[in-house]
Amino acid sequence: MNFILVVFLLFVSTCYGAIDNSCLACICQVETRCQQAPPKWDVDDFSAGYYQIKPDYYTDCGKPGNSWLICVNVKSCADTCVRNYMSRYGTYCTGGRTPTCQDYARIHNGGPTGCRNPATLGYWQKVQQCLNANG
Repeated sequence: MNFILVVFLLFVSTCYGAIDNSCLACICQVETRCQQAPPKWDVDDFSAGYYQIKPDYYTDCGKPGNSWLICVNVKSCADTCVRNYMSRYGTYCTGGRTPTCQDYARIHNGGPTGCRNPATLGYWQKVQQCLNANG
């Protein structure tokens, strides 16, 4: 009985607040049309790959894979990085509620507290259009 309870709690803690596949796919679509992308200068550092991930974001997601530039251009590794980042920061500005795709999109675009930054609303609108189009 205790084993079943432990497995259930692990399942719930793993699933609670996790970014769903449709949200992840639309973030990818908005960033690069979900294509590999070489490094380019973006505000204060280089970003690259499917999700336009910067080196600091890669560090915050736990540095999966072999290196920043390799990981961000391997779709499964880039997905893992974004999922890890959202697991780490997804509740930073939600007041305890489960994060929504809007929260995740704005955090991806604006950092850990990006969902509070009005400058990320335009990015969210692009992700929302993708979600609506893919229904």
